[in-house]
Amino acid sequence: MAEQITGTRRRTFADIFAGFCASVAKRLPFGIPANFLGFALINGFTFGVDLLLLTVFHGWWGLPVWLSITLGYAGAFALSFVLNRTLNFRSHAPVGRQTALYVVAIAVNYVVFLLGVGGGLVELGVQYHVSRIVAGACEGVFMYCALRWVVFRER
Repeated sequence: MAEQITGTRRRTFADIFAGFCASVAKRLPFGIPANFLGFALINGFTFGVDLLLLTVFHGWWGLPVWLSITLGYAGAFALSFVLNRTLNFRSHAPVGRQTALYVVAIAVNYVVFLLGVGGGLVELGVQYHVSRIVAGACEGVFMYCALRWVVFRER
């Protein structure tokens, strides 16, 4: 109630995150957008979650690589969607349409980069963590473009 009376608003974590990204991005070369930096921070974190889950599912529990990649991918990308929507792109658009577009983007990403690049490299003899990192670099570029210009685009 006091916030309404005085007209002040508490800064949320999303405000702090956006401010941090904006202040760092303006110091970076090539005019890198603040939401690209935010995407890199969020997805760097969720990629670590993905690798941790991959290690647990395949390395510790002995599940097949394809299943371990799938489970790690699903968990990390669900977390990535929530964090990018709330902290980075700060979208207030209806979540249903965004979720549907996001599911299509990650399905394409999954088939092309994870199974295609990641799984293909494992079949060629590349260690599964290394193949996942290479696939992750490819998917990062694709997913930033999909999130910025399709899923969370401003109308």
